[in-house]
Amino acid sequence: MSQWSQVQQLEIKFLEQVDQFYDDNFPMEIRHLLAQWIESQDWEAASNNEAMATILLQNLLIQVDEQLDRVSQEKNLLLIHNLKRIRKLLQGKYHGNPMHIAVIISNCLREERRILAAASMPVQGPLEKSLQNSVVSERQRNVEHKVSAIKNSAQMTDQDVKYLEDLQEEFDFRYKTIQSLEQSDKNSALIKQEMLALQAMLNTLDYKRKVSDMFCHLRFVCFLPLFPHRILKCIYCKLIFLSCSSFTLLAESLFQVRRQLEKLDELLTRLTYDGDPIPVQRPQLLEKVNFLLYNLFRNSFVVERQPCMPTHPQRPMVLKTLIQFTVKLRLLIKLPELNYQIRVKATIDNKCNVLHSNRRFVLCGTHVKAMNMDESANGSLSVEFRHLQPKEMKSSAGSKGNEGPHMVTEELHSISFETQVCLYGLTINLETSSLPVVMISNVSQLPNAWASIIWYNLSTNDPQNLSFFNNPPTATLSQLLEVLSWQFSSYVGRGLNSEQLNMLAEKLMGQQVSYNDYQLSWAKFCKEHLPGKSFTFWVWLEAILDLIKKHILPLWIDGYVMGFVSKEKERILLKDKTPGTFLLRFSESNLGGITFTWVDHLENGDVTFHSVEPYNKGRLSALPFADILRDYKVIMADNVPENPLKYLYPDIPKDKAFGKHYSCQPNEVSKPSDGGGKGYVPSVFIPVSKILNDSTDPHSPSDLLPMSPSVYAVLREHLSPTVIETAVCWNLFHS
Repeated sequence: MSQWSQVQQLEIKFLEQVDQFYDDNFPMEIRHLLAQWIESQDWEAASNNEAMATILLQNLLIQVDEQLDRVSQEKNLLLIHNLKRIRKLLQGKYHGNPMHIAVIISNCLREERRILAAASMPVQGPLEKSLQNSVVSERQRNVEHKVSAIKNSAQMTDQDVKYLEDLQEEFDFRYKTIQSLEQSDKNSALIKQEMLALQAMLNTLDYKRKVSDMFCHLRFVCFLPLFPHRILKCIYCKLIFLSCSSFTLLAESLFQVRRQLEKLDELLTRLTYDGDPIPVQRPQLLEKVNFLLYNLFRNSFVVERQPCMPTHPQRPMVLKTLIQFTVKLRLLIKLPELNYQIRVKATIDNKCNVLHSNRRFVLCGTHVKAMNMDESANGSLSVEFRHLQPKEMKSSAGSKGNEGPHMVTEELHSISFETQVCLYGLTINLETSSLPVVMISNVSQLPNAWASIIWYNLSTNDPQNLSFFNNPPTATLSQLLEVLSWQFSSYVGRGLNSEQLNMLAEKLMGQQVSYNDYQLSWAKFCKEHLPGKSFTFWVWLEAILDLIKKHILPLWIDGYVMGFVSKEKERILLKDKTPGTFLLRFSESNLGGITFTWVDHLENGDVTFHSVEPYNKGRLSALPFADILRDYKVIMADNVPENPLKYLYPDIPKDKAFGKHYSCQPNEVSKPSDGGGKGYVPSVFIPVSKILNDSTDPHSPSDLLPMSPSVYAVLREHLSPTVIETAVCWNLFHS
């Protein structure tokens, strides 16, 4: 089954994630129609090879043309139109930069694999799920209670005002009737009795205006606290906010109260007197209602999806100059009167307060767009900017000379948005901003920029502290470890367990008894080199994330990579295990490296450990890691090649753990070409490792690419054991 077929069978919550990274840069129609062909191409290699990318782009256009011919015969007018548009878009957009589409397609395929892996992960346990649901339910109940109370008070006020209207209309009618009588008739006993009744009615009106529940209900609506401006901050740019219905009900209730206050003004023009409470209280209440409406609308104008480059969907809020990014906004209030074009303007806030920085930016592309009704969110208004690009403005000569190596990635900016709503005589200017973003000019700055985003969101609740890195605060180590586990969970589909987190804690702070209250500085996290190393903790960790995502993702998700374990702890774990037991750990000295260590028992009973030189992404690109584990060979003193890896720690048979990840079966042999090149004897390179019993030899073999059993079988068919041994010894001697 193709990868795309598996994607289509996912639950809706995962399909929504897939939908987020398909847009005009790489339309989903092409992904669907050319699924098998797209998956059979090496887009990752093409993203670093312009010639290869050019060929793939040409072949992609040919594939689109073939689909056009097919649908033309089927007379599918809509699909014909879309394919012609997409072909024109692809050719025009990537003709001068074919590697860009290779990067985009490679990232899309990688994201699909991550989502498929996440979908196959076990669901939350009942305790974890119940705790999470209880928090959400409690928050929702509080909101619903508050909204319900406001709505009920508005309705009760409506009844109070209606009663006053009816009473005053009756008073007006009876008073005007008496006024219309002749003077002689006004002295009659019946009229005098009517005048007494009118006075009683006037007293009732005065009583109702002064001591009724009407102003109590109005004050309850006007002075009940609403919602904080910042409902919830979520680092992976998915805002969790109150439902549109809650905001809409509040807006409807406040507009209802505003209309009631307008009716009181009408009553005031028909009847007023000394001591009348309406002229005193109405202006105050109207001012408060207008204030609440302004704030409600401002709080309802939110950034739903934070700025993010489509090429790096899991690194939001890091933007590269002259690279498009997307951002989505929503108005949480849904009123029929709002269903006209509300235009939103996007700008970059250049009030950067970083010391010694003169960098300024402008937005290129379509930075003014109209909000439209979004059917997927109950018809509320939203707008998505997809073609914005930050461009750095030229500054005075020498200004960049003041920037240190971390200065660029510690500069915070924000994307600001503004619009205007005119409703029921009110004109409300709405403004909102994204969470702080980091502008980079080179993709090599991406890891440190993302570290800045993590540290900011971890250490402060202020949504717009652009001078944060002038004096960055410390963070508790326990909080940081929780965020790092989340980072692994979201980026590579599996979080970190307590043992792995303990190793990271020791890496950051050395041997400590407890780290719950340990305060970690920004410099120690991202700027200072690890002891005895030429790189920082974050650079080391980011290289491991990249290694997992690109080369060992299935093994990591299955939980077979222990990864974060020190050499000392590694030996403690293995020393009492069966010979051939091994574990996988990340290198502490080589960036983005993974190694395996196995235990062996000597004839005298001593325990020995062997570790291979770490494999990095360059070598793992040539050979899958699961195949390396399957085929890895060492030549012992008796020159008998064997695979020393038998059991994955603690006692899982190797093939049971990794069998499903092998790229082919060992007996699938690719034999040398008959006769080789013309006039030459065919040759095969033999990458092997050798362990000698001599104590002067190192215990760890030199790390060469492994020789598979199938290759060794072919060699035995063509060469004698003596020749093979001679070649191996020559290779070891000259290595």
